[in-house]
Amino acid sequence: YANIMMMNTLTCVLFLNPGGLLPPDMFTMSLMLKTTTFTMLFLWTRASYPRFRYDQLMHLLWKNFLPLTLALFLWHTTLPMTLSGLPPQ
Repeated sequence: YANIMMMNTLTCVLFLNPGGLLPPDMFTMSLMLKTTTFTMLFLWTRASYPRFRYDQLMHLLWKNFLPLTLALFLWHTTLPMTLSGLPPQ
C-alpha cells in the first residue's frame, strides 16, 4: 500500500497542483486530502474488478496490445515521411 500512496502523492503533486490558491500553510492538508481521495478511488476500482489470470493477461497482451502498438508505431513513423512530399498549402 505504500507504493500506491507514493504514486498517488506524485500524481497529486505533478498534475493537481496541491498548493494552488490556498495559503502556504494549507499545502500539507490539501496534499493529504487529494492523496487520500486518489488512494480511495484507486483501491475501490481495484477491489471492484476481478483480477486477470496470467494466461488471460498474456493472451490480451500478445493478441491485442502488441499488434495495436506496432500498428500505431508504424503509423506515426510513416505519416511524416508520407506527408513531407506534399506541397504546402
